[in-house]
Amino acid sequence: MVTDGNAEILTIEEALRRAAEQETDLIEVSPKATPPVVKIGDVGQHMYQLNKKEKKQRAHNKQTEVKTLRFGFRTERHDLERLMDRAKEFFAERHLVKFVVQLRGRELTNKGYAAEKLHMVVEGLSDVAEIEQEVKKQGNQFIVILRGKKTS
Repeated sequence: MVTDGNAEILTIEEALRRAAEQETDLIEVSPKATPPVVKIGDVGQHMYQLNKKEKKQRAHNKQTEVKTLRFGFRTERHDLERLMDRAKEFFAERHLVKFVVQLRGRELTNKGYAAEKLHMVVEGLSDVAEIEQEVKKQGNQFIVILRGKKTS
């Protein structure tokens, strides 16, 4: 049992008696330890502190999202560079980025050019990103998913 930073080894009966004297609860802190670690205090306050700690941890563990950046078959170089800059911002926030090249109408006959354009974007980001999912055709579009490189 821990009281005011002092650790003591007590029997269960003695610990319960001390808790009853102080009109508080006996809280089991570490049940797997030998002997089990308990403390005297208010259970409500203890649960509040645990919930507060969990909430703080969840706030720091932001889930990674897949951000989608789309461009067309005829998108020019400058616009692609702007999209690549946007992707770098997403990588800095530790998100995955999915690039999509949309093909429409007669553009579907020139699939090689669309895949080549997507490979060009991947090469442009090769210094900051690695491929999570290779370039593949999905219906009338080509997609690739990139993950930011780990900075250590």
